[in-house]
Amino acid sequence: MGNGFTGDQQHFVLTLFTDAYVIRGQVVTRQRRLTDVLNQADNEFLVLTDVLLDEFGTRSVAVKADYAQVNLGSVLFAVGEAAADGAPDLRTPKIPEQALISIPPFKLVGRIHLIPERDLRNALEGLTGRFIPVTDVTYWSESVGESRKTAPIVAFNRSRAQILAPHRVVDPWEGIAPEGASQATPASADGGVVGERDVWGVPRA
Repeated sequence: MGNGFTGDQQHFVLTLFTDAYVIRGQVVTRQRRLTDVLNQADNEFLVLTDVLLDEFGTRSVAVKADYAQVNLGSVLFAVGEAAADGAPDLRTPKIPEQALISIPPFKLVGRIHLIPERDLRNALEGLTGRFIPVTDVTYWSESVGESRKTAPIVAFNRSRAQILAPHRVVDPWEGIAPEGASQATPASADGGVVGERDVWGVPRA
């Protein structure tokens, strides 16, 4: 993947999700793309300014700080405010593929962008960056009570994630219904599973 634009320093706004916290702040950088901010950091951490730190699943008051050092190894994924294109001469043709990314305690559904290959398996082997971008993302966590949210771009920590592409939602009880009962999973008009989840596994509102 090529570098994003570089130039004058700017305050890049992002939200970092770790195992226990949501950390919102700004990082001073010359990069314009979320993945470049994370993958090309000079150290194993980022120093954020104007920080707001909130803990999952608690009613405690959020903590504000002028500065915070965040270990990149603890980051599950980062959310950017907008997707920025790279320089035209550095773009590599990619094929978007809908995927489910499991990165406990969160799940993400969006489009990963793969180098064209003869099959999906080989394309997935090409995802070797530390933080991988996903666009048009929905993310949530049932276990820590984080409701479904959307973002134009997310970069997830590849070492903490499992990528499922393509994927489908299945009934874990399928095949063991009581004798005489139908084992078919009802489907909605659009092909999704009727119930609490849609066709991508996202909890319905």
